[in-house]
Amino acid sequence: MVKANQSQKSVREPIVVRVGLSFIVPIVGAFLLSFLAGGFSTANGQGQAPFFAGLGVSSWLLGMRWYGVKEMGFRGKRPLFSSIGFATLGWVTFLASRFYFVDIAELVPGSGSTFMYMLLFEAFALQIWTFGLLFRVLAEWRGGLTAAISSGVVFGAVGFLMFQEAYSNSFTALLSFATWGIFYGVIRLRSGSLLGIVIIQAMQSFTGWLVITPFPEPIPTQLNPFYLATAAAYLLFIWRLWPKVAEDYRV
Repeated sequence: MVKANQSQKSVREPIVVRVGLSFIVPIVGAFLLSFLAGGFSTANGQGQAPFFAGLGVSSWLLGMRWYGVKEMGFRGKRPLFSSIGFATLGWVTFLASRFYFVDIAELVPGSGSTFMYMLLFEAFALQIWTFGLLFRVLAEWRGGLTAAISSGVVFGAVGFLMFQEAYSNSFTALLSFATWGIFYGVIRLRSGSLLGIVIIQAMQSFTGWLVITPFPEPIPTQLNPFYLATAAAYLLFIWRLWPKVAEDYRV
């Protein structure tokens, strides 16, 4: 019995250390690179690129050391297309709600540089941390569902605080971002790939807020029902994608 307990302890301790490092090291790396680049600001915009870059690079280095490419969620072929398919449901619903609830100033082509920022930093770099490193560590420690929900909440919190489309600091906005993150976390769990949700996240943000240009100050009375509608849709998709058998878990 003593040997068994010692064996369990020797297995558990490295995971606890990894969980701590997976939170602390990327955040420290993000702030460090931000200050080296001229300082950190919570203002939304492309000036936050150093923060996201530091977050992504630190997470990538830890993830490659511990798990490797596939276990970090970089899977192509069927997992990739499954991830894209699931995430597109959210994208279509998001756009429909955006058209219905929030006034549109004009339709414009948008900016290629802004799209690349959204793709490489708000989507790719952030998801390396949340649905790559954090997801994999938490799945090993507490299981796939805990990993999907926890990493999704972290994604939603960062998006709420730092994404360019976070026009409101209301509870409904926080709810929408949190359910968006959990929706992506469940997709990561069901498909085994984060590449699809990276692509769709950038497309969703770009089309929803850059191509479909909002007024400079979106009206809160329009944003609140929009956030509630998208949150309700994400919850419905989460319920439909919720894993029911062991084969549904693709960590």
